[in-house]
Amino acid sequence: MNGLETPPSGCMIVVVGPSGAGKDSLMAQAADRLAGRSDIAFVRRMVTRAGDAGGEAHQPVSHDEFEAAAAAGGFAVFWRAHGHGYGIPASTIGEVQAGCCLVANGSRSSLGDFADVYPSLAVILVTADHDCLVARLVARGRETEAEIRARLDRPEPSLPAELAIYTVDNSGDLTEAGRRFARLVEAIADRQA
Repeated sequence: MNGLETPPSGCMIVVVGPSGAGKDSLMAQAADRLAGRSDIAFVRRMVTRAGDAGGEAHQPVSHDEFEAAAAAGGFAVFWRAHGHGYGIPASTIGEVQAGCCLVANGSRSSLGDFADVYPSLAVILVTADHDCLVARLVARGRETEAEIRARLDRPEPSLPAELAIYTVDNSGDLTEAGRRFARLVEAIADRQA
């Protein structure tokens, strides 16, 4: 670097929203659509859930492995919800510092932690109407309908006002929502360049 150049500017895009909104589906579509972009990557988080549980492509770990990684500083950000542990690998900090725009499935309750770790942060809130959420969660078969309704009736955590927050409604056609989601990820990444 000759002193006149600026260091690479990467970013972290955290995807949040209620269970059943389709975050994993939209991220998978965007990963396919944006595969030619070397400056955009999708984070594979570590989750204390079986690898064949459906949904996102994650790195399955036991609860003991998760706790050991958390204690050893193996996560940039981690949280626990619904009986599982979720962790974003610590290596993502260096990737963002090197100029990469990363997309990670996150948690609304952990956005403050994300903001503390990643100076350049954007949030994509994926939404869907209530009936759509119920139908999708029932189709998963992981919880009873009563458990699903109780989960959806809980108050939503508020989103920090100081963050850049974008919304994608995924109540309708998945392909169209996937296009909008991918275009939004590209626009955020291009703004960082």
